[in-house]
Amino acid sequence: MPQTVRVGTRASTLALTQTGHVADALAALADLDVETVRVRTEGDRVAAPLASLGGTGVFVTALRDALLAGRCDVAVHSLKDLPTQPAPGLTVAAVPPRADPRDALCARDGLTLATLPPGARVGTGSPRRAAQLRAARPDLDVVDVRGNVETRLRRVRGLVVTPASDAPPAPDAGAAAAGPRGDLDAVVLAAAGLGRLGRLDAVTQLFDPDLLAPAPGQGALAVEVRTADADAASPLAQALRTLDHAPTRRAVVAERAVLARLEAGCAAPVGAWGRFDDAGTLVLDAVVCATDGTRVLRRSTSGPAPDDSAAHALGVALAQQLVDDGAADLAPLGASS
Repeated sequence: MPQTVRVGTRASTLALTQTGHVADALAALADLDVETVRVRTEGDRVAAPLASLGGTGVFVTALRDALLAGRCDVAVHSLKDLPTQPAPGLTVAAVPPRADPRDALCARDGLTLATLPPGARVGTGSPRRAAQLRAARPDLDVVDVRGNVETRLRRVRGLVVTPASDAPPAPDAGAAAAGPRGDLDAVVLAAAGLGRLGRLDAVTQLFDPDLLAPAPGQGALAVEVRTADADAASPLAQALRTLDHAPTRRAVVAERAVLARLEAGCAAPVGAWGRFDDAGTLVLDAVVCATDGTRVLRRSTSGPAPDDSAAHALGVALAQQLVDDGAADLAPLGASS
């Protein structure tokens, strides 16, 4: 008999889509009978800004509780939502190949960041994106927004929403699904999420990471399980080891090491982007911004990363360079020395 595996997920369309990809991959890699378990998180229930809810972890805690309680066997997270501190008893057993880590502008009338008129209203729920937008275009009116992808796209004046994606949100999508329509000139969203939902048609500009550095882990997924299950000689553990993509894992380990050393949560405007060049060297960029965008500190490093430990050390070293160069004077960070 195949091993039955229950995969926990948030109930949003994007989360269900991401989880479906992981569930299909696990079923294809081993003799598994995969079921999906929907779990509501604090971030789904409340429409307040994420920073006011405690930031990192609001989309994760309920899923981790379900894992530890045995209500599911696997949890699929957007890696950028995952706190940098490990959860006792749990292990990120697989990081599948990463999707596009860049941010994307979805604007009315095909506008780009350069062609948006002065005073244009641009929506984002990310302090990181908001600070970098203000640094690039101080004349914009950057507006805090919440809600799922389609809710945010509907807020862009004149942006066409396809009939299939214009369906009402699921009842368990939470209070964040509510919101006005057509009151913005543009929104900024993760390209990976738009791609997974088949909504790249809405993108009018993909931001170069030199202009808008992505969130640590953006575009990547984390597949988390109980530590005992990750270490077991089981079809699930074998499938997870096969699903794990070492270059992606090491890149996001380095990015998250920057975040951890800076002691920065989602309320801090911090971006990081790691990738391997053709020579197999890990290249890592990071940025810390003042929340109003008036000051930006960017630093880069590179080096060999044959394992997770080396990738982590590279991230810590870059974060220390940011601290030494005054990052804590720009943004609300816990790190100061």
